[in-house]
Amino acid sequence: MSLACAGALHGFPLVGFDVDPKRVEDLSQGIPTVPGVSSDAFREAFATGRLAFSHDPEVIAQSDIIVVCVPTPVRDHSPDLSFVEDACRTVAEHLPAGSLVVLESTTYPGTTEQVVAAILETSGLSVGWDFLLAYSPERIDPGNTEYDFRLIPRIVGGMSPEATGVAALFYEQLVDKVEVVSSCRAAEFAKLLENTFRHINIALVNEMAMFCHEIDIDVWEVIDAAASKPFGFMPFYPGPGVGGHCIPLDPTYLAWQIRRDSGHMFRILEQAQDINAQMPSWVAARIGDALNEHGKAVKGASILVLGVTYKPDIGDVRESPALKVIGNLKRRGAQVEYHDPYVEEITVNGAVLSSVELTHRSITRADCVALLTPHRSFDLEWISERSLLMFDARNALQNLRMENVVRL
Repeated sequence: MSLACAGALHGFPLVGFDVDPKRVEDLSQGIPTVPGVSSDAFREAFATGRLAFSHDPEVIAQSDIIVVCVPTPVRDHSPDLSFVEDACRTVAEHLPAGSLVVLESTTYPGTTEQVVAAILETSGLSVGWDFLLAYSPERIDPGNTEYDFRLIPRIVGGMSPEATGVAALFYEQLVDKVEVVSSCRAAEFAKLLENTFRHINIALVNEMAMFCHEIDIDVWEVIDAAASKPFGFMPFYPGPGVGGHCIPLDPTYLAWQIRRDSGHMFRILEQAQDINAQMPSWVAARIGDALNEHGKAVKGASILVLGVTYKPDIGDVRESPALKVIGNLKRRGAQVEYHDPYVEEITVNGAVLSSVELTHRSITRADCVALLTPHRSFDLEWISERSLLMFDARNALQNLRMENVVRL
């Protein structure tokens, strides 16, 4: 959807195809329903009149450029390419000669050349002769106002020099820089490297947070001190875990392929996954410890969670560690409510919870206010002044040194 909005704003007439009629209906009426896409960007693109939506696959046959961007989830620790395969079968049934097809879904190296190409050629057309095929991974950071779509370089690798050149020319109309690589496989691997890098470094600092807590050292102070070095160090910050549709899932593709193709474990990555997977339960335990230190057991305690999305200032709860923290606290017998201005309802342990209003009463009646996702709209000073006990999992209250605030 980010690509569609950028294209419409830069003069391209675009049609978004989706098999979900309800989503198509909402989008056609100008109602943004896609997680991670700025409502303002969508409305601005929709206002151009160049952005349309359809669930009729015949629109594919009328297209010069066909971009496949569907989910690639992980099931039983293995890649699930069913959405990619289904989408490519639909494209193959309506593939026009002379078109360019680009896969944007994150996947393991070789998917475009081995899986996508084979399915598209069931159309009777030959890749490289009758149509062009390339890979360009989606690169967006929802909620980041510093780097919008145009400022994030795109990686492009094609199955032929012609495919690479045409795909690069297309993306050059939308972003300031295109990084061309030698193949689809190289572009696929680059995307996995990006997210594996983040996953491993987040795991490193999360484990450091555990160690620092055990030996009574302020992990946030340590990180700030290390970050004063002007070279050779990049700060990462601990939290309740990793979330979203990329970082928790994408590195699994790489670990899976390495096990399949070489028979070896990607040990550092798999250890990082284990560490990050532990964080929600560790944070829940820390909240329990904070309650105990204030004379309150977890069982029966009233806990108000602030923020349930996987990162601040967006409405996306996919793989959000905050939901796992809530689930863990509820299993321990806590009475948990939440407030999030971006999320009206969540489902935790099979139960549906609705966001409560953030008021003086909802704060003061809670035995603990747990800040898991610090949206900018939260008045943290006002909230902390009214909280009996506040647990800050993100160091959002670093400038407010108050006795009732416990930091991760």
